[in-house]
Amino acid sequence: MMRRNKDGCVFRRSFLSHPCSAGESYFQHQRAALSFALPLLGAGLAAIAHAVVPGLCERTAGDIIRRLHQRLEKR
Repeated sequence: MMRRNKDGCVFRRSFLSHPCSAGESYFQHQRAALSFALPLLGAGLAAIAHAVVPGLCERTAGDIIRRLHQRLEKR
């Protein structure tokens, strides 16, 4: 059985409150979050490749992060 807190069900607080405050459904928010997470994962992998072989991916991570920052500022 789920425990309740002063705001209601733990499930509601954990999964629905934040997306709702952003004006999105759970799945809309999930899609938006993944649209940031996956490029960030790619930027991280590019940064690792650059750390090992400095001639690789010289601008990749920074370019990805700059694009994501511009998108985030518009939200």
